[in-house]
Amino acid sequence: MAVPLVILYALAVGCCYYALTIRPSGTWDKDAYGAITLSSLFTIALSAVALLITVIPPTVRPAVVRGCLVPPLILAAIAAVRWAFNG
Repeated sequence: MAVPLVILYALAVGCCYYALTIRPSGTWDKDAYGAITLSSLFTIALSAVALLITVIPPTVRPAVVRGCLVPPLILAAIAAVRWAFNG
């Protein structure tokens, strides 16, 4: 289960980085605002899938330490804040 989680974390980090680095040129730049929203949504979705993979399967639960739950929660929180303030 470590390989899918690492892949999901890497994709979520990439989407979150993309959402944080996009800078709209002005209030008229709807494409940039749309890209921020989409990147934030992808980050939240990928983090949710990673959390589900970590928590749901009973074979994974005994091996999971609490530290495995922190990265997707932090990424989702950052993306949610970026999405909420959107610029």
